Amino acid sequence: MANLTTQQNQRAIELAQETLQIEGDAILNLKRNLINKNAEQFAHAVELLLGCKGRIVVSGIGKSGHIGKKVAATFASTGSPAFFVHPAEASHGDLGMVTQYDVFVAFSNSGETSELTAIVPIIKRTGAKLIALTGNPTSSLAELADAHINVGVEKEACPLNLAPTASTTAALAMGDALAVALLDAQGFRPEDFARSHPGGSLGRKLLTHVRDVMRSGLELPKTKFDAKITDALLEITAKRMGMTVIIDAHEKVIGIFTDGDLRRLIEKNSQFQNTSLQEAMTPNPRTISPDVLAAEAVEMMERHRINQLVVADADGRLIGAL
Repeated sequence: MANLTTQQNQRAIELAQETLQIEGDAILNLKRNLINKNAEQFAHAVELLLGCKGRIVVSGIGKSGHIGKKVAATFASTGSPAFFVHPAEASHGDLGMVTQYDVFVAFSNSGETSELTAIVPIIKRTGAKLIALTGNPTSSLAELADAHINVGVEKEACPLNLAPTASTTAALAMGDALAVALLDAQGFRPEDFARSHPGGSLGRKLLTHVRDVMRSGLELPKTKFDAKITDALLEITAKRMGMTVIIDAHEKVIGIFTDGDLRRLIEKNSQFQNTSLQEAMTPNPRTISPDVLAAEAVEMMERHRINQLVVADADGRLIGAL
């Protein structure tokens, strides 16, 4: 393994800092330039995407193609059906994927990419709308576009000012901005996101409801309000939840009796066996609906510093416990 000299290490760090500075400035310039005509074009692009009755078709070649693939994936994962089509392949049959109901999003820094300029007129003739993201507002793609967003940068982060670096970062950031603006306009919710990501930890978090993880049936500790303290203790021991829910004759929740309640009862009266359960319990405990997300239940338990949470229906009847 080759070892860098101290001077080479320092040079590498300086280049890294300079690259991050240039690419950061490129994105900030996009923000500053998102006024007047560019703002109007951005808003129009969001309108076109929002009104899309077909699919969002994203295209680009080279590094712009890689950016396009990522942006297409972002659209798809945030509620807008989208896919990437390679412009060269489009010229050899894949153009049949594009219909009059689609919105075609083209990425090209120069705006003169031959593979794109060759197919764009045909795409326009189909009736599909065209959104172009280029670094040249007077380019062929910009002129043909229904909405053109200028993503030009002053210079690349590459020391030779050749390799696409700042320009691709800027294009990616603007693609993300379009996707975020679109999902907000569509009223996209966390549950919608989860449906597109069922296999990940975030999907599990957003798709898991209280009813999926609560104790219920024979595993649920519950005791009638007129039972003895000893009956409640036996239920706590048998079900191993550190508590039992106190219910009335109609299964409605009226209280909870926990290990903590027992300790406090013993401190007050060592002959607690003669104490009524209604005197010893904590009345009107916090409850939660079975249809609430499990993550919200956890947040509620942490906020109120409780170890158990009763699950009840809209009429206050016991369903389960966490």
